[in-house]
Amino acid sequence: MEKDKQEYNPYENRTVEKPSSDIRATANIIKASLGSGLLAGPLAFSNSGWGVGLIGTFAIGIICGHCVHILVKTSYGCCKLERKPLLGYAETCKSAFANGPKFIRPYASVASIFAELAMLCTYVGVCCIYTVLISDSIKQLIDRYVPSLNLSVEYYCLIILIPLCLLCQVRYLKWLAIFSILANLFLFLTYLICFYYIFRSPLSFEGKTAAGDPSRFPAFLSTVIFAMEGIGVVMPVENAMKKPQHFLGCPSVLVVAMTAIVFFYSTLGFFGYLRYGDVLRGSITLNLPIEDWPAICAKIFIAMSIFFTYPLQFYVVYDIFKKYTDVYIKDDYKKITDIASRTLGVCFCVGIGIALPLLEQIINIVGSCFYSILGLIIPGIVETAFRWGDLGTLKWVMWKNILIILFGLTALVSGCTVTIMDIIQILRKKNE
Repeated sequence: MEKDKQEYNPYENRTVEKPSSDIRATANIIKASLGSGLLAGPLAFSNSGWGVGLIGTFAIGIICGHCVHILVKTSYGCCKLERKPLLGYAETCKSAFANGPKFIRPYASVASIFAELAMLCTYVGVCCIYTVLISDSIKQLIDRYVPSLNLSVEYYCLIILIPLCLLCQVRYLKWLAIFSILANLFLFLTYLICFYYIFRSPLSFEGKTAAGDPSRFPAFLSTVIFAMEGIGVVMPVENAMKKPQHFLGCPSVLVVAMTAIVFFYSTLGFFGYLRYGDVLRGSITLNLPIEDWPAICAKIFIAMSIFFTYPLQFYVVYDIFKKYTDVYIKDDYKKITDIASRTLGVCFCVGIGIALPLLEQIINIVGSCFYSILGLIIPGIVETAFRWGDLGTLKWVMWKNILIILFGLTALVSGCTVTIMDIIQILRKKNE
């Protein structure tokens, strides 16, 4: 029996409706990570200093990429043991616990529920951030060219609600990849325009610190983790690939995607900080001069990029919802229920965005709390549980994962503390 389990190949037994190519999978992974987080890079570097920022970005990129690697590898191992063609994020957590040491097996269902709750909170938070960022960009343009129409960000959130509801009706990752490619194109154009303004005059290190105030390092960690992580989309993307064996390895979908993510983030963060210093806002596009046409294009492009990314992030939220409700819905009503529930889900996310329009602080909360749990802590625990009987020489796998978990906990506690203090300070100023 054990021999049969070892010989079971999940990839050969996997049947996927409308599978994605390697290029589409890479586009989805890049887009899942790079969005508003990329444009917050200069702000992150202003919190850390350019030296700490560069080293920290490369280090966090390696850690995040490694956590994705061990999660996918563990999922493959669980598929072989369970004799299943594919497993989602939460299902992988459940299987790893169920096949791990005896003392954690009773908690397999708890691990699954916790993982899905973390996933749901994370991607609802991301959808809220995207709503606010799109609305902020539109508001800047309207305020500049139609000054008589003085609307708050909350009203713009409501205006984009209908287009978002329509876009989120797309059901398959294969078709969402087309939107991801468009979003990546718009983001790359925004990246080039930002560099046009950054290098329009000579850069100077004067007044720019290599290492910033240590008390602001947690804010740097939170923002970078938010930008680098897209782990909730990883398992759906890998599960939907035509050739899932190409996801890991070198070169692979993961290596290409993470290399691109680290390159874009570190270059824009470093040079953006040198140009704008400590006066940066949540997104570098909000610092660009609104009267210049390239800056206007950048604001339009980033709004379009994030708009086209929204359904990919929402896919994770809806996938969790669908998993628990599908069994209770009759086939005759599934189509109308699908449309209605997607619409209500978008309305819920936009509603939270309206209630909490503090862009920088929401980014830090999602990065420090939710992504630390989802992208660092859970993968470290899951791999350790699954490989409990084979932790390597001197149990190096366990010690390595303990360091990853401690890093995630540090980012979680310190990031949340700093962000909550920032929110309190902002609210005090508003009430004065």
